Amino acid sequence: MSERETLRRIRMTKIGDGRFMATNRRGGVLPVGSGDDPDFTPVELLLAALAGCGAIDVELITGKRAQATSFEVTAEGDKIRDDQGSHLTNLKVTFDLVFPEGEGGDAARAVMPRTLGQVRDRLCTVSRTVAIGEYVEMAEA
Repeated sequence: MSERETLRRIRMTKIGDGRFMATNRRGGVLPVGSGDDPDFTPVELLLAALAGCGAIDVELITGKRAQATSFEVTAEGDKIRDDQGSHLTNLKVTFDLVFPEGEGGDAARAVMPRTLGQVRDRLCTVSRTVAIGEYVEMAEA
């Protein structure tokens, strides 16, 4: 793959005290805050990324069998500070899906355990990156 095909990038600009705006290449924007306002904090965004990445993959796989009538995902973890610095532990993403009665719903329910394993072990870029511990370079422009 060329760099154009693999590169993902956002721009972050300051919009106030402890507040920033992330902008993607498609023009989408997302406010980010320090926790003193309603904006998502960076840690909450990481949890949202874990949940969102998994949710997209789970929907793609189960949706081929039946559309969930209820689809909720919870991501959580403990923010700690220890000899390794600040980080999250006990990361958990919980899927609470309800499928309709019938053959399609039964098929979607049956594929969930395998699907969650695939999402965790190879499909979700976010959880895979966290799990393998990719180095993050911090550089000055």
